[in-house]
Amino acid sequence: MDNATNDMLPLGFMIGFLSVLLLTAVAMWKIYSKAGEAGWKSLIPIYNTFVFQRIVGRPAWWVLLMLVPVVNIVLAMIECADLARVFGKGVGYAVGLVLLGPFYVMAIGFGPATYVGPNLPQAPPTPMQPPVRYSRAA
Repeated sequence: MDNATNDMLPLGFMIGFLSVLLLTAVAMWKIYSKAGEAGWKSLIPIYNTFVFQRIVGRPAWWVLLMLVPVVNIVLAMIECADLARVFGKGVGYAVGLVLLGPFYVMAIGFGPATYVGPNLPQAPPTPMQPPVRYSRAA
C-alpha cells in the first residue's frame, strides 16, 4: 500500500464509526418516541437511563446497579432481552441486541416494530369449572 492509502484508512474508519454512532442515536430517539417518551430524553446522559428503565419495565434503582462492575454487564444483557420483549420480539432478537446492538437498535427504531409495553397482554382467564358433586348412590 502506498502512503495515500495508509493516510485515508483511519479517516475511513472514523467516518464509518461516527456514521454508526449517529444512526444509533437517531434510532434511540425513535425508540423513545415509539414508547411514548419524548425523543430528546434519549440524548441526556444518566437521565436517559432512568427513562429507559421505565420503557423496559424495570425499577429506577437499577440505574445504581448499572454502576457496579460486572453486574452492569449482566443487567445490560437482561435489558436487551427486555427491549426485545417490549417491542414484541423474541429471544433471538435479544441475542442480536447483545451481540450486534447498534444494528438491532436501528432495526427497532427505523423498522415497523411497535411498542407493546413492559406487560404483554395476558391470555384471558379461563372460566372456573363448577365443582364436581359426588353422590352417595353408587
